[in-house]
Amino acid sequence: MDNYQGVIIEESLEDKNILADIKILDTKVERVVEKDKTPWVKKWTLHTVEIAEDKADDMAEKIRQALDSKHEWYADFKNETTDYIIFKNKIFKINRADKARYKDAREYGVSIGIPEHQVSFRER
Repeated sequence: MDNYQGVIIEESLEDKNILADIKILDTKVERVVEKDKTPWVKKWTLHTVEIAEDKADDMAEKIRQALDSKHEWYADFKNETTDYIIFKNKIFKINRADKARYKDAREYGVSIGIPEHQVSFRER
């Protein structure tokens, strides 16, 4: 089985209870800086997570529902072949070989107000 890994920012979640359902591999806290354009938070709690391959679709939907409805955020996780990029109102499930689909996800993120430097998916 090819499990997924990604990062979920705890402050991006309206419903933090979802974290109890996700395997957390590591946690680090970073101070928010001005270029992050998230003045409503002072720090980010970054959870590196692992999601079982057979639970990925279901977990993507649960994360989507748990994201903050007042501010625009995204979460993502990927394995060797597939990348999930999850916004509050849209989930991109991308075959990692299809670089054009990353452009769609980037454009969507910018269109809802996420700073461009935060949606640089193609570099991943």
